[in-house]
Amino acid sequence: MDGRLDADLYPLGSGYVPEIDSVHDISVGTKRGSDELFSSCISNGPYIMNSANGNDSKKFKGDVRSPGVPSRVVHVRKLPNDINEAEVIGLGLPFGKVTNLLMLKGKNQAFLELNSEECAQTMVSYYSSVTPVIRNHPIYMQYSTHKELKTDNSPNQVRAQAALQAVNALHGGGMGSVAIPTDAGGMGGAATQSPVLRVIVENLFYPVTLDVLHQIFSKFGTVLKIITFTKNNQFQALIQYADGMTAQHAKLSLDGQNIYNACCTLRISFSKLTSLNVKYNNDKSRDYTRPDLPTADSQPSLDHQTMAAAAFGKIEILRHLHVLALASLGVGHSGMAAAAAAASRLGLSGLTATGGHNVLLVSNLNPESVTPHCLFILFGVYGDVMRVKILFNKKENALIQMSDGTQAQLAMSHLNGQRLHGRAMRVTLSKHTTVQLPREGHEDQGLTKDYSNSPLHRFKKPGSKNYSNIFPPSATLHLSNIPPSVVEDDLRRLFASSGATVKAFKFFQKDRKMALIQMGSVEEAIESLIEFHNHDLGENHHLRVSFSKSTI
Repeated sequence: MDGRLDADLYPLGSGYVPEIDSVHDISVGTKRGSDELFSSCISNGPYIMNSANGNDSKKFKGDVRSPGVPSRVVHVRKLPNDINEAEVIGLGLPFGKVTNLLMLKGKNQAFLELNSEECAQTMVSYYSSVTPVIRNHPIYMQYSTHKELKTDNSPNQVRAQAALQAVNALHGGGMGSVAIPTDAGGMGGAATQSPVLRVIVENLFYPVTLDVLHQIFSKFGTVLKIITFTKNNQFQALIQYADGMTAQHAKLSLDGQNIYNACCTLRISFSKLTSLNVKYNNDKSRDYTRPDLPTADSQPSLDHQTMAAAAFGKIEILRHLHVLALASLGVGHSGMAAAAAAASRLGLSGLTATGGHNVLLVSNLNPESVTPHCLFILFGVYGDVMRVKILFNKKENALIQMSDGTQAQLAMSHLNGQRLHGRAMRVTLSKHTTVQLPREGHEDQGLTKDYSNSPLHRFKKPGSKNYSNIFPPSATLHLSNIPPSVVEDDLRRLFASSGATVKAFKFFQKDRKMALIQMGSVEEAIESLIEFHNHDLGENHHLRVSFSKSTI
C-alpha cells in the first residue's frame, strides 16, 4: 500500500441501493432499445413522457440549463450505464417523497420530481457540496427548467411508476415519513431517526482518533458529542448530531467507505440511544457543548486506543469532501513521531519522518529460546522488519527496526504484553533511530540480523491485501497457499508436531487453498505462526500463516 488517502470515500458508494425487495425486482438491465428511451417535449410547462416513437430519444438534448432557478424537478446527469430506478430514487429519498421519475438511460440522465420545491432545494444544495458517486461514477444534478413531470404508459415509465409505488407503499407522506435503510435492514422515519450514530472502524492500520472522527463527521453538520471505546477488539465510537436528518446524511455518505487507502473502513449504523452522557472531555470522549467538563484520568493504555491516539498532523480526505486540516492535535512526542513517519509514507507535506522512532525495544524475552528469526517472523505480521538485534550482555532484550514509525506503533499496540516462550513481552519505543550492524571483523554470535532485503516481507507490495488482514494475536490462525495434495490430517499433524494442541480445523468452502486452524491458546498460536510461516509444503508451495479474527 502506498498509504495515500483513499479517494473512494464517496457518499452513496457503489453498494448503495435502497433495501426494498419490491424495488429490486423491477430494476432495469443493461439492454438498450427503443423501449428504454423516452422522448421529450422540451418546454417550461410539464414534462410530457411519451415513447410512441423509439427514436425520439435522439431529439433529446438534455435539460435547458437554467441559472439556478429552483424547481421540484431535479435533473440528474452522468449516471452509470447500468443504473436502475431504485438507485436514482435512493438519491432523493433522504430529502423528501419522490413523486415522479423519468429515466433516460440512453443519455445517462434522469429527472427526479420531489413533493415540494423545498425538498428539491435541500437535495440540490446538499449534493452541490458532497458529490454522490455510484459505481465510481460522480453524479451531477441541477434544477430542471420543468416544474413537474407527467407520465404516459410506456414500458419504462411503467417500471418507474412501479418502483415509486413500492417506495410509497412503505413510506406514506412527505419529509417526515421518508426513511432510508439502517444497517440492520430496518426502515426508520427521518423525523424520528436517532441523531446518534454507532461507528465501527475496521482494518485499523493507520491511527484514527476522536479528533479525526470529529473532523470527518463535522462536514455534514454540528457534532455535539463523541464517545470512543474498544469492544470485541474493534475501535468504535458513538457520535451525536443535533438531529436525525443530519445523522442520516452522514451515514449515507460515509458508511462502508475507507478513511485511508484499503484500510480504516467505516461501518455506520443508527444507535438505539438518542443522547449521549459524556462525563469527561479527553482523548476518549468529548462533549462539545460542555467545555467545562473535567478531563479525569485518561492515561493511555497499550491497546487499540493507544494506536488510535497517535494522531496525524495533516489529513487530506477526499477531493469531494474538501481538505480537512488536522493540525497539531496535542499528542505526545512518540505520537507525533508516528504521525511523521506515517505522513512520510502517505506522501503528505508538513510532516517528515526525521524523528525516526521506528525502532522498538522488546524486553522480558526468554534468552534460551528467542532468536532474531523468531522476532522477525512475529513482528513481521504487523510491518516489514528491517533489522533485529538481541543485546549481547542482556539477551532478555532486543531491538527491532521496523520499516516506519506507523508499523512500529502497530506492532507495539498488538504485541505488548503477549506471551512468547513462557514470558510476557514488554514492547516500547526505543530512543535509537536505527539498529547498528556489527562492525566488520566483530562477531556478535549471530545476534544481529539484517532483513532489509528479505522476500518474506508482507507489506512491500503497494496496496497489498495484507494491509486489510491485520488482527491482534488470537488462538485461531489463518492459513493460505495450501497445495491441493495437502489434506486436513497433514496440517493437523504438522501443527501438533511442535507439541501444541490443535482444537479445530476448517478449510474455506470456496477456496481450499485457505483454512483456519484453532490452537490451544494464543501463546501456542504465536509460537505456531513463528514456526510454520513459510513452511515448505511441497509442490513449490510455502505456507502463509497469520492471525485470524474468526473462530471455528
